Amino acid sequence: MKITQIRNATQVIEYAGKTFLIDPFLAPKGMYPGFEGTANSHLRNPLVELPLPIEKIIDVDAVLLTHTHPDHWDETAVNAIPKDQLIFVQHEGDESILRSQGFTNLQIFSEKTDFHGISFTRTFCQHGSEAAFEHEQMAEILGEVTGVIFNHADEDKLYIVGDTIWVPQVEAIMKREQPGVVILNTGWAHVLGFGPIIMGKEDVLKTHNVLPEAKIVATHMGAVNHALVTAQEMRDYVSALSLNDFVFVPEDGETIAL
Repeated sequence: MKITQIRNATQVIEYAGKTFLIDPFLAPKGMYPGFEGTANSHLRNPLVELPLPIEKIIDVDAVLLTHTHPDHWDETAVNAIPKDQLIFVQHEGDESILRSQGFTNLQIFSEKTDFHGISFTRTFCQHGSEAAFEHEQMAEILGEVTGVIFNHADEDKLYIVGDTIWVPQVEAIMKREQPGVVILNTGWAHVLGFGPIIMGKEDVLKTHNVLPEAKIVATHMGAVNHALVTAQEMRDYVSALSLNDFVFVPEDGETIAL
């Protein structure tokens, strides 16, 4: 497989001969205000420009959305992606959102989905602390998120962990599924008063300890105001722990083959 880092959690993944665009966040630099109530909310999003032309990024076989938060599915993506593009979504709620935006070729992915021999498994995510989900308004904002596991006879199993903190359910998935490649969202984004809502540096080490042979790709850093870990900080951490043979932190626009 090949994984091209675009920006934030947006990636283009070539898997079993098909190309997928994951969580497209395609706006020009600074188009949106920072997320209210989060760290560094005075900064405008995205913090950096796209590394490639939009036309090249969206030239794929299918789009896959882990959820519809605006740093994973933004207005620019809505306007740029053809309305008949095949888009996989996590549930009927997100399907309804995209239908209201004019998209017509939508599919809720599940273990029963067979896309040219590729199957998908939805996986548990907890997009914030227990305290955040006990707060009614914050729970509604954080909402439902999914991870996804890609399976194909000719490829390593791929686990896109999604927007989640480290919780026992995620660790259990890793132990049960034994993926060969794991994509972690590790920007350590923070909501004020509630703490992190995605993983950070130490979660890379936790993943390696659970899956010592897996290749780990760290993403979702350096592009939105509330992400507190940069890609360079992650590289320094990985080097300090001598994990360079197992953990990859691609530059925006960089493609890695695994």
